[in-house]
Amino acid sequence: MSFAARAVHTGDAATDAGTDASKVAPVRAVELDGGAALKIIKHCADASPGSATGQLLGLDIGAALDVTAAFPFPKIGNDGSYDPDGAFASEEGAEYQLDMLRCLREINVDSNIVGWYQSTYLGTFYSEELVATFLSYAESIERCVCIAYDPAYAEQGVCALKALRLSEKFVEAYEAGKGELTPENIHEKGLKWNEVVEEVPLTIRNSALATAVMGELTRGQDETLNSTDYERLDLSTAPFVEENMKLLGECMEDFANEQQKVAYYQRNMQRYQSQHAHWLQKRRQENARRRAAGEDVLPEEDPNYKAPQPPSRLENFLITNQVAEHVSQLENFTRKTEAKLELVGALAGK
Repeated sequence: MSFAARAVHTGDAATDAGTDASKVAPVRAVELDGGAALKIIKHCADASPGSATGQLLGLDIGAALDVTAAFPFPKIGNDGSYDPDGAFASEEGAEYQLDMLRCLREINVDSNIVGWYQSTYLGTFYSEELVATFLSYAESIERCVCIAYDPAYAEQGVCALKALRLSEKFVEAYEAGKGELTPENIHEKGLKWNEVVEEVPLTIRNSALATAVMGELTRGQDETLNSTDYERLDLSTAPFVEENMKLLGECMEDFANEQQKVAYYQRNMQRYQSQHAHWLQKRRQENARRRAAGEDVLPEEDPNYKAPQPPSRLENFLITNQVAEHVSQLENFTRKTEAKLELVGALAGK
């Protein structure tokens, strides 16, 4: 389990938030402060191509979750000292988190934990670790979100910030299965593969003072083209498309392995049902003979003979979501590239 999942237990004591047995409304929108967004982007970009994660702080008011501050989780090396290339801390990181929350509270910064942020590579954030971290946060925080930032996708000139949360249907099905996602609960709750993790509308908000300062800085300046404007006309598509196709191929291999697990389970289940039916028929014949002889009947259930366990449906759902994410990114990127090629073709024809 990641450090984000471990540290939330200490964050429960720091936030002093009581638990409420009543059901609360899910998060419908996330408002991210501009300063917090810059911290998240800088931390994830500096750590790229490695991983980065940190804590989200803010206010939980109404249907929207207001994220006003963020700070990174530390990494330590083998000797216990801080190392940007090391692994995320656990015990030391929990103490660091409490110290950070205490310091932020002293300077009147919101110190209520509302979730965590993490970096991702080409949208590869659908994993069992993400779901486990969400469930760990849910033990002490009623509503939480995960903000994922993709530095590689941001290079294509798009906003690479996404706010994610677990869907209500998934939580209900998971709780009904007592920590497992069974086919019966999936069918009962009507859970679909794209309803495990939901994307929440994300809005970046700046204070009125920051907006006024930016307006003052841009006043009187000539609108000239810069390097960023020219980069938008770059026709090189090979690296981005190649990496997405590579990851998509790996996901399809994982999906094929999951299908093989399901087929193997079905064969074992058919074998079990056939053997169990044969055993049950013999046991009923034996009990009929015992009743005729006035003897005690034998139980018609064999405790030592259990049905095979079905494979995890959660992994199958997450892989399907990951495939859909890569396909969506390729579709959006190729659509923009096609428009560039048409523009260049029109200019070349003149």
